[in-house]
Amino acid sequence: MQRNVLVTGGAGYIGSHTVRELIANGNNVIVLDDLSCGHKFAVTGINHINGDIGDYDLVKKILIDNEIDVVVHFAAATLVGESVSSPKKYYENNIVKGMSLLDAIIDSGVKKIVFSSSCATYGTPLKVPIDESEKQLPINPYGWTKLMLEQIMKDYDHAYGLKSVCLRYFNAAGADIKGDIGEKHIPETHVIPLLLHTAMGIREGFSVLGTDYDTKDGSCVRDYVHVTDLASAHMKAIDYLFEKNKSDQFNLGTGDGVTVLELIDSVERITGVKLNIRKEGRRAGDPAKLVADNTKARTVLGWTPVHSSIDNIVKTAWVWHTGAGRQ
Repeated sequence: MQRNVLVTGGAGYIGSHTVRELIANGNNVIVLDDLSCGHKFAVTGINHINGDIGDYDLVKKILIDNEIDVVVHFAAATLVGESVSSPKKYYENNIVKGMSLLDAIIDSGVKKIVFSSSCATYGTPLKVPIDESEKQLPINPYGWTKLMLEQIMKDYDHAYGLKSVCLRYFNAAGADIKGDIGEKHIPETHVIPLLLHTAMGIREGFSVLGTDYDTKDGSCVRDYVHVTDLASAHMKAIDYLFEKNKSDQFNLGTGDGVTVLELIDSVERITGVKLNIRKEGRRAGDPAKLVADNTKARTVLGWTPVHSSIDNIVKTAWVWHTGAGRQ
């Protein structure tokens, strides 16, 4: 069914892939992005409005003038380390402006939103794989801002009937198969781009932080999910909102963990480059394993991650980084 969709942060990494998925499925999409973190190339040919989600009047006008049916909300500051050193920025961008967005949504009569949340809301889990019943206790301001907005949306549902689906991502990775959009952060902090930059000679080497964890090879285990699979989950979340008209939360991961050393092996095989790897001590606060239990997303949303083998993730990311992503 064709719907009118407002995507905040649609010029960003996961947002731009979701915009592509929405358009491919016949939806009318408007992107609201101030390009502070997103990129103009990611919205080429897209109906893009350069603006701030904290601009209540602008957001309300967009929602009413375009008869928006549902909002998909990505726009946020997302760097964990930066959130620790600059919490003011994170509470301002993610909570204060997020609340302004929600107010514009309910005041314009829109009743549905899909929210880009994070497994960071769980902090250090008591059990792995992590399902949605795991206690949410973030260990950094970024995680707290995601959890706080989740709670605000629950309260807005109770008071104003705003139905929300919160999608808690694990490690988003990879790039669109066409190779024209992909991951581009400034600064770059994510492991796969850092490894690929090492293979490209942009970085001198890569440090493995900890090789004595209780895992198959001593390095940390993480759950990497292809960005195209995440995009498809947003489509299914929208369908769920219109079919069920109820709020819910879902973990998005593969359910299969990959160690840092396995990831390095994949990068070396696909790029054909032997990486300069340094093995160092553990970083404080790094859990040994962070893997999703995606049973609920599979059974309730009908979502299956079909692009998320680690080799496919690395292969598509390599095409992006060595092609359009070099620009």
